[in-house]
Amino acid sequence: MESKKTEIESNLVSLESASHSHGTHVSIDKMAEIKSLDHDELRRRNIIYAGTTDRPLLDAFRSLRTRLVQQSGGKNFVVLISSATRGGGGSFVSLNLAAAFALDSTKTSVIVDCNILEPRLDSMLSIPPDYGLTDYLSKPNIEIDDIIYSSGIPRLRMIPAGARSELGAELFSSSRMANLIRGLRERYEDRYIILDAPPIEANAEVRILSEHCDQALMVVPYGKVTNSQILGGVEVLGSSKFAGTIFND
Repeated sequence: MESKKTEIESNLVSLESASHSHGTHVSIDKMAEIKSLDHDELRRRNIIYAGTTDRPLLDAFRSLRTRLVQQSGGKNFVVLISSATRGGGGSFVSLNLAAAFALDSTKTSVIVDCNILEPRLDSMLSIPPDYGLTDYLSKPNIEIDDIIYSSGIPRLRMIPAGARSELGAELFSSSRMANLIRGLRERYEDRYIILDAPPIEANAEVRILSEHCDQALMVVPYGKVTNSQILGGVEVLGSSKFAGTIFND
């Protein structure tokens, strides 16, 4: 599992370890829940929670959440998170940012595992999915509700990657993908969507996914990536949407 020592630089903050029709707004308190993960389980999975003993990490993700909300003008948004290299810690950051939004009882979050070749979220949350993102994108008979799972964290939902597919670029550029993002955004006014994207090196998929987001973050394993790789990552994500670089140690 990715290291808990994470540092956010650039214009963000430091992280240190010490019936659902489109356009219909549904009340947050009507969201069905499964049994919540207890604190021991969350700690084992390196997921933040209220009351954690790792206060610096908790406060840092809260600060990151606040900065992103401020940059969005207070509106809900879609944020893409991609690591500069494979194994850079993108899923760790994505899941904990989603958990940070879910800490606020007035907000909900949904994390979408877009890393369809090397998915991590279902194993990190121990969710055995029937369907996922690729199933929805490739099979018209599958509905959005069929791929949204309770995470064990109140107010946080997860969409797993689904069946392995080599057609990431084609699936992500489809009208079904655009409809999915729009539906997730519109269902709850206070829902925040996190796209856990493949690493930057899968640049075709990441470029297409960035078209669906409002803000983008890049996770960089500290000391393992060159400046030119970082600049190349910003170019892939799009400078107009780039919100900051996260260094993961």
